[in-house]
Amino acid sequence: MAGALQGVKVLDLSRVFSGPWAAQMLADFGAEVIKVERPGRGDDVRHQGYPMPGPDGRPGTETSSFVAMNRGKRSLTIDMARPRGQALIRRLAGKADILIENFKAGDLRRYGLDYDALSALHPRLVYCSITGFGQDGPYSHLPGYDPIFQSMSGLMSVTGVPDGEPGAGPVKAGYSVSDLTAGFYAVCAILAALRHRDQVSGQGQHIDLALLDSQIAAMSHIGMNYLASGQQPARTGSASQITAPFRAFECEDGHLMVAVGNDTQFRAYCQVIGLPGLADDARFATNPRRAAAQAELSALLEPAMKRRKVADWNQALEQAKVPCGPIYTMEQVFQDPQIRHRQMLGRMPHPRLGEMPYIRNPIRFSNTPIGVATAPPMLGEHTEAVLAEELGLSAEEIAGLRAEGIV
Repeated sequence: MAGALQGVKVLDLSRVFSGPWAAQMLADFGAEVIKVERPGRGDDVRHQGYPMPGPDGRPGTETSSFVAMNRGKRSLTIDMARPRGQALIRRLAGKADILIENFKAGDLRRYGLDYDALSALHPRLVYCSITGFGQDGPYSHLPGYDPIFQSMSGLMSVTGVPDGEPGAGPVKAGYSVSDLTAGFYAVCAILAALRHRDQVSGQGQHIDLALLDSQIAAMSHIGMNYLASGQQPARTGSASQITAPFRAFECEDGHLMVAVGNDTQFRAYCQVIGLPGLADDARFATNPRRAAAQAELSALLEPAMKRRKVADWNQALEQAKVPCGPIYTMEQVFQDPQIRHRQMLGRMPHPRLGEMPYIRNPIRFSNTPIGVATAPPMLGEHTEAVLAEELGLSAEEIAGLRAEGIV
């Protein structure tokens, strides 16, 4: 069946994580995505991460970081620093519905590939710019990577071990959360702009998206908690700032995350762990009281939780309808029966790697399902095909561009 975005064309000029992640999502939805890369080197993430194993189990030439962000695309190499390369990109933009780029603010203007230049030629183009700090403001000229935006958004101030405990201090999230958050916002914005073009105005528009802005927005209720109370949120480790007990507990053989969300669940939890009297203790009778007395409550719960193994507690609490879950390693994630049932781990053929694993898109459409993924492209794999199909160039013309180093 056709994907939801069948017939939509995307020109992906982006590199590293945020832009490629957004373009990959659009490819998953059925859009045709052409990725433009530098001749010879390509996207920087082709050189980051772990080598993917080939059919013989030995390290291959493709990297885990690249394949995580670039399935479903075609790769075209063009030297955009050269006038003839810029001309090719301008022509490709005329065939596209969407252009995604994440160069520093103003960088593409010197090549005549900025929004103003391309929209004058192609007014229906939806042009999405993803930068660290946005297109304007005192920091707009600065580069930035994910940890900078985790720190400046306030995320790291609420992530990590509480003050006064061993190992206290701010900690970044374990993955590039700011990049991927911005990528999700980019997809939302692109689809909204595309609908406005097709249903309302007939015109494309420019999307100015900053990683810092995106991560601040994603702080959501934590930011609003501060704005409502004036109190600085504190680092609480695995615990919640507003609900208790809502944290990881050490068990006999590992850790279990317990997420008690209301008073009924708290009563059931206390019954299971053999401390039924706590549910009637005035100090812990309501969630606000439990949240205010977390240290006192945890001191009573921790010894009880250490008496049994993770699997034992998990089964007992599940039967009592108390939300909980083991803290998995990545190996355990892909062994879990629910995750296997949902087929989150997929496999696809790759011309060099044979059959390679990938993490599937979690969205399930009833009428426009996400199809079988195509492999992340090798560098310049589709250069000839794209130039011939999209721009009508002959084999001789393409050979001439290769000879000059334009492609």
